[in-house]
Amino acid sequence: FGSSHFGSSYISARAFVEIHTPLAAHYLLAAMAPKAMKAMKAVTSISKTGLAEAVATATELKKSDIMKVLTSLAEVVQKEVKKTGKVTLPGMCMVKTRLKPATKAGKREMFGKVCVVKAKPARTVVKAFPVAAIKQLFK
Repeated sequence: FGSSHFGSSYISARAFVEIHTPLAAHYLLAAMAPKAMKAMKAVTSISKTGLAEAVATATELKKSDIMKVLTSLAEVVQKEVKKTGKVTLPGMCMVKTRLKPATKAGKREMFGKVCVVKAKPARTVVKAFPVAAIKQLFK
C-alpha cells in the first residue's frame, strides 16, 4: 500500500478509503481532487513577416532587407550552435546544447505507479535561456 518512511507505515488516502468504505470513496476523492487550472488563452506569437515589419518601421529600412537579415541570422545561429554548442543573441537569449545521458531500461516508480521504461540513448538537446533584462519583465 505504501512505502515505509523511518519505520512508520504509510497508506494513501485513496487506498484507505477504498479498503474501508468503498461507497464513500467517490465523495472523499472528489473533495481531495485539486482544483482545475484556468484554461490559458490561445496566444499566437509574432510571425517572421510581422517581426520584419516591426523592425522595418523602427529602423526605417525596407522590409525585404530585414527579411534577408532575419534569414541570415537564423543560418548563422544554426551553424554556430552546431559547431560550438553555444550562441548568445545580445539582448535576447543564449542558445546552448546539452548532452542528456543515456537511460537504462527498467522499472521506475512515477507518481506512485510502477512503470516499465525503455532504454534511451544519449542525445543532445537545445535549450534557450533568456537574458536578465527579459527575466526582469516578469517579476
